[in-house]
Amino acid sequence: MIRIEHSVGIIGIGNPDRGDDGIGLRVVADLAARLPQRCKVMACSGDVLSLVNEWRHWDAVVCVDAAEPDGRPGRIRRFDLAVTRLPVLRSSVSSHAVGLSEAIALAKALHCLPPRVIVYAVEGSQFGLGAGLSPKVERAIARVAARVDEDIRLLASGSSDHHNEFLHESLQR
Repeated sequence: MIRIEHSVGIIGIGNPDRGDDGIGLRVVADLAARLPQRCKVMACSGDVLSLVNEWRHWDAVVCVDAAEPDGRPGRIRRFDLAVTRLPVLRSSVSSHAVGLSEAIALAKALHCLPPRVIVYAVEGSQFGLGAGLSPKVERAIARVAARVDEDIRLLASGSSDHHNEFLHESLQR
């Protein structure tokens, strides 16, 4: 059994009624039943700013969200903020009034951001009202869930292993 030393929050972000924007919610739903005890799973389909106060309670947080189209639907990008900066993940298709990048910047300024934050951004292609996940984004769920599960177990055990070699290329398979 894995010894849990740190509390970890896992947050799926998105709107299930806006096509690929629902990827974060689907990933955390897939993970919810199999996570270590000190992990808290949250689904955020509204205001991302509401998470800022939640983050202060955790040692680490992993967020999963959709990213705007850039020609490669289903592409998974992983950002470990302990070793890299999060680019501004703006999207004209976002259902969030304030984006994840801005919420993280605010939490950092307010000293609410946990020491470890990992963000998974899955590139979408369809964000229309009432649409389901596109096939390529649907296929990305299992890959993202497996990597998030691995990250969570490392973070919960207190490991400092950043796994940065997985930042882009190996997640695109």
